Amino acid sequence: MPIGEFTDHEGFSGVMLGDETLSWHLEFTHCHHHPVKPASTAEDLLVLYLPSEADWQQRCLSLTRAGFTRVTSFNPYWAENGATFQDKDGYRTVLQHGTWRL
Repeated sequence: MPIGEFTDHEGFSGVMLGDETLSWHLEFTHCHHHPVKPASTAEDLLVLYLPSEADWQQRCLSLTRAGFTRVTSFNPYWAENGATFQDKDGYRTVLQHGTWRL
């Protein structure tokens, strides 16, 4: 859920995603004046756990519609109960159908 955004602040625009009740958020930025070359690897992952089958299916569809490509996981563990998606810059997101446990 978007919790904030900024446009052309000293050459940067971005959006913050998260929950206002949590002590963290994800921030995605774009530099308008200097290209930033992505430097991702197959093991740089954002992993999201989704216990509901319907929610998991919907999120997978949403990533595909947003332009992510479903790819084979470098680590086969993520393919057991999940799906790995890659964005146009090579960064990967895993949608794991399950609950995260310590």
